[in-house]
Amino acid sequence: MASLIETDICVIGAGSGGLSVAAAAAQMGARVTLIEAGKMGGDCLNTGCVPSKSLLAAAHAAETAREAGQFGVDVSGLQVDFGRVHQHVHNVIAAIAPHDSVERFEKLGVKVIQERGRFTGRHEVTAGSHRIKARRFVIATGSRAFVPPVPGLSETPYMTNETIFEQTQCPTHLLVMGGGPIGLEMAQAHRRLGSNVTIFEMAGLLPKDDPDLVAVVRRRLVAEGIEIRQQTKVTAVQHLKNKGEIQLSIEDATGKSTVTGSHLLVAAGRRSNIHDLGLEEAGVETGPRGIVVDSRLRTSNKKIFAIGDCNGGLQFTHMAAYQAGIAIRNILFRLPAKIDISAAPWVTYTDPELAHVGLNEQQARQRYGDDIRVIERPWAESDRAQAEAQTDGLIKLVATKGGTILGVSIVGSRAGEQIQTWCLALSAKLKLSTIAGTIFPYPTRSESNKLIAGSFFTPKLFSQTTRHLVRLLLKLG
Repeated sequence: MASLIETDICVIGAGSGGLSVAAAAAQMGARVTLIEAGKMGGDCLNTGCVPSKSLLAAAHAAETAREAGQFGVDVSGLQVDFGRVHQHVHNVIAAIAPHDSVERFEKLGVKVIQERGRFTGRHEVTAGSHRIKARRFVIATGSRAFVPPVPGLSETPYMTNETIFEQTQCPTHLLVMGGGPIGLEMAQAHRRLGSNVTIFEMAGLLPKDDPDLVAVVRRRLVAEGIEIRQQTKVTAVQHLKNKGEIQLSIEDATGKSTVTGSHLLVAAGRRSNIHDLGLEEAGVETGPRGIVVDSRLRTSNKKIFAIGDCNGGLQFTHMAAYQAGIAIRNILFRLPAKIDISAAPWVTYTDPELAHVGLNEQQARQRYGDDIRVIERPWAESDRAQAEAQTDGLIKLVATKGGTILGVSIVGSRAGEQIQTWCLALSAKLKLSTIAGTIFPYPTRSESNKLIAGSFFTPKLFSQTTRHLVRLLLKLG
């Protein structure tokens, strides 16, 4: 006989979004049941953000040592111990894991069930030997790597973000299918740690980002020895067992050919985890991208919310956490809170990093026509960038001619930190004059934000009209 649990909120999925809902609701006095069949912390902690950034940190350390000679610091005999790199990655996961653990959430008062959850009706979920009836449900099941239906791929040993961090030896030649953020980050990390790397992308790299800034990233990857094959289709995959190699059959503008490597990473996008959740029994509508939700994150069953990657929106950890807050306001406080992604940022953590918030130039022209101004400033104008020999980059500001900020894209060292000024500006609807008039510490990269904001006013400030006015005022004494 299944045991019955009656609760206020039942959360399915213990990733970033689900954990945020569970922790907040429990601490506010709600009865919360949390269901998770896999590891607590979900993709972000175990196979996504945390391990990838930890691997990138190790790769950055290796590259810093290689480039130290430009500062007069010679580092000889550089060696990369990939086994210890692997240990570093998993040490970081272990250090963060207690924050997402069953023990912590049980101490908060959350009932944690480590089973797979499935709806058996509009107001009921089963998980193992438990039946859960709740006032509201939150689906936060995340996403998984999409594996394209390429002939031979299913018979070939390949990696995704879910398995690549288990490698204890550096691949001799890593083949990467996909030129999105995951593909580029892992390509650069492994190249810096000793792999030969080839990227295959059907279209262009980072298609959601400004092509002018993507070009800067591409230039750096090529300079580091990564081969990039754009507009290239992988038509078949073969495991050459006798050679211990993987062979890709490819097709591009020059014709058909084959490329071999030691390992294959599939980074061809992600798909929502909504299979076998009993959504039909719950009356929850789904679409091509995931669970269909309204602006309040409610599904077609208004007692059920869907947050994070499973609803097909922007698939970032920070977006899942943001949506958790929207769900909490709707569920606990009955406020008609709605999502607003106009100031939703994203960052690709290559070196240089590429960060963006708001509208890019193309989107702004489509919406506002000629009533926009686009201002660019090279990264080399930053004195801090010059001091640290990291001058390859660009900051691009898009605004209306009246001075309303529409969007900003930045490519450069630590661009993900610098974009935060513009996230705040868009969220709070700050004026460009506010940014231009703010005192930024010198010398910092963030000072570039003030410089580009000030550039908007330069033509008017130093115009002939201003010069005539100044002369007139000076004549008055």
